[in-house]
Amino acid sequence: MELDQLRALAAVVDHETFDAAASELRLTPSAVSQRIKALERSVGSVLVRRLKPVRPTPAGEQLLRSARQLLLLADEAVLALRGPDTAAEDDGGRPGAERLRVPIVANADSIATWLPAAYREIALGGRVALELLRDDEHSTADLLRSGDAVGAITADPRPVQGCTIRPLGTMVYRAKASREFADRWFPGGPTPEALAVAPVMQYDRKDTHQLAILALVAPDATPPQHFIPDSVQFVESVHAGLGWGMVPDQQDPEDSLVELDPAWSEDLRLYWQAWTLESPGLTEVTNAVVRAAQTLPPHRT
Repeated sequence: MELDQLRALAAVVDHETFDAAASELRLTPSAVSQRIKALERSVGSVLVRRLKPVRPTPAGEQLLRSARQLLLLADEAVLALRGPDTAAEDDGGRPGAERLRVPIVANADSIATWLPAAYREIALGGRVALELLRDDEHSTADLLRSGDAVGAITADPRPVQGCTIRPLGTMVYRAKASREFADRWFPGGPTPEALAVAPVMQYDRKDTHQLAILALVAPDATPPQHFIPDSVQFVESVHAGLGWGMVPDQQDPEDSLVELDPAWSEDLRLYWQAWTLESPGLTEVTNAVVRAAQTLPPHRT
């Protein structure tokens, strides 16, 4: 296996078409196809399904994670050998334009609250080009397994094979609504009968925060649900009275929303998992994430 073949495989899976991968690699689509065919011959397996969009086969998925690790280390070695004085210039003639691409994945609420301090530090550090992916906190570890991300903020305390794990802190969610909404829908309090008809906010269909409360208090309730797949707009919609929802403390620091019941709080314990690699770039990202997470409350027993 050759690095250019592995790079072609990763590019085709990332961009989902041979044409887009060719543009990224500055090759023709035919050249990209030839590299992948050569790689498939060398491993004796078909690695991608040539559909639209392109998808990796099970063998391709198995190879991708190792391929991305090799590419990360190879790219980092090349940049280190070039040094700050010999790095390629960008179109504006500025030296040191090349950076190490490091993809990580986080949940939307972290991205909207405490994580920006980390990626500002990473960007200003000058050596890493961060690619920030977004997924549900219970699914982010899957991107480590697939090789799509080298680090993940996750709610999963079980280490992914080949990864290190460290606790970050806790995001506390509370059931909240605007004052007008609470007065209209819960005049006698958030009873099971009221919860059965009061509109509820949902981030997306993976969101379990509100459904956990409903299952506990009103298990047979089927209230109207509004889906707003944006962390900031979700909280803005709660403020606007579209529905009640579980809001992180970081997104209502002045307690301008009404808490429906103090017993309905939920602690979301977050962890940082990252590939076990001797990579200065990945170490820099890890350190920035851990420093930013110091604003979170520690895990409560």
